[in-house]
Amino acid sequence: MCLKSKHFTRQRSVMALEAWFMDDSNEDQRLPHHRNPKEFVTVDYLADLGVVHWKLNHENYENDSKLSKIREERGYDYMDLLDLCPEKVSNYEEKLKNFFTEHIHKDEEIRYCLEGSGYFDVRDKDDRWIRILMKPGDLIVLPAGIYHRFTLDTSNYIKLMSLFVGEPVWTPYNRPQEEHPVRKEYIKSLTQKFGETIRGY
Repeated sequence: MCLKSKHFTRQRSVMALEAWFMDDSNEDQRLPHHRNPKEFVTVDYLADLGVVHWKLNHENYENDSKLSKIREERGYDYMDLLDLCPEKVSNYEEKLKNFFTEHIHKDEEIRYCLEGSGYFDVRDKDDRWIRILMKPGDLIVLPAGIYHRFTLDTSNYIKLMSLFVGEPVWTPYNRPQEEHPVRKEYIKSLTQKFGETIRGY
């Protein structure tokens, strides 16, 4: 990896969304898992992977015209809210492990953080894990077919808004899924963006 690339930096800069390459440690999944030294990833690199981000006014989400415009333009007509914490989720630890199992979806995954914090991890074109910190106001869209997983951080609390086009289908397809049509289409899109053959791993 070329550390001089515009997409990576060893020094933290002001970013609308914080993301970084993860280390290979097997420690608690709720820890940040930075590399040493830290290697942050730009929102432009995430965009190349198909990850879309907006910073919104979470304190007024019910009357936010920007959120309404995003939903209208992208067809997100379904919405629900989810509180994730040990006090509100039965079998919390078990469900957290399930969320952390690497998988894909047939559709976009759209999440908007209203309170608390947590991490979405996504694989890049070289199969490296990138950790995305979700904080209040962060809305992200993960493209169909991208390998990803989710965990809370050590605060053990996050409130998320879920958006979807039509009736929600949350079925996860656990890795490996290289023959899945949606995964193949995603790999094809990466190949077109990066101008090189992308292995399916």
